[in-house]
Amino acid sequence: MRTTGLIRRAIAAAGAALIATSVLAACSGGDSAGDDETLVLYSGRSESLVGPLVERINGTIPVTAAYDKKAAQILEEGERSPADLFFAQDAGELGALADASLLEPLPADIAESVPEAYRSETGAWVSTSARSRVLIYDPRQLPQNELPTGIDGLLAPEFRGKVGYAPTNASFKSFVTALRLTRGEDGAREWLTAFLANDPQAFEGNGQIVESVNNGQLAAGLTNHYYWVQEVQEKGIENVPGRLHFFSDGDPGALVNVGAIGVLKTAGDKEAAFDFVRQFLTPETQTYFATEVGEYPVIGNEPLPVDGLPTLNQLSPPKITLDQLADVAGTDKLLNEVGAV
Repeated sequence: MRTTGLIRRAIAAAGAALIATSVLAACSGGDSAGDDETLVLYSGRSESLVGPLVERINGTIPVTAAYDKKAAQILEEGERSPADLFFAQDAGELGALADASLLEPLPADIAESVPEAYRSETGAWVSTSARSRVLIYDPRQLPQNELPTGIDGLLAPEFRGKVGYAPTNASFKSFVTALRLTRGEDGAREWLTAFLANDPQAFEGNGQIVESVNNGQLAAGLTNHYYWVQEVQEKGIENVPGRLHFFSDGDPGALVNVGAIGVLKTAGDKEAAFDFVRQFLTPETQTYFATEVGEYPVIGNEPLPVDGLPTLNQLSPPKITLDQLADVAGTDKLLNEVGAV
């Protein structure tokens, strides 16, 4: 029987103390973790999502994981970082490390196994799974035929006070970066200013947005598709009132971002680190991302485990490359200037 998200979280929580102890031991000194033949993984992805997967790989390649890590920490640590690998929540963070020349180029067999759209142009990192930005909506409050085809429709008076967003979330920031890339700084500022003037509801995270839509407290929200997929897998679609709306025609709101992984130049055992990356691209692991996380595999165009959703190849994201999402600092600056954070 398929492990549900609730059981996944229980498994991850049960191993949390052991993982934390291992990471503290691996990171306590200034030397690389390669000295004791155990890799250290910094993960920007949460333990509830990928902890069981990392532990499974740990049975083959010794690794300790530190969760909720950011690229900014590695940038600050520099060559002193104990991390051998960074598993990023989005492409922008790995792009920042690549721009700082902190990532080791991946072997061709790794880089070329992932479609060109989902890997670094320089071979510095590869995607492991993909997720689409979507509008989750409550059909009890918003009929499907009244939903906009793009984010500009959310500026209309009928959406005033009805749309949720998570301004400090990395995925929302990546959306804003895509907005800057497609419309320029002035265009992005104009949209954000108009959006904020329409009284959107701010949340700390995407999960809260999905919950608020499902319980009828919020009409719609900007989020990632996989939060809804997880809810449907756990509760059954008949018990999840919210539905997903995918923006079209290259709209910034249709951004497809990725979880991605790279090897640091300071890794103590680069070959072992490369092998760890290969484990994230096996058919079994790609299926894990679809069935257990609810994200799109980047290899094979495998459908999601909920009927009626588009495949990865059927999405219409903006025409930008993932490498272009690296300017996180510029996005933070803009969000502060317009008063979003």
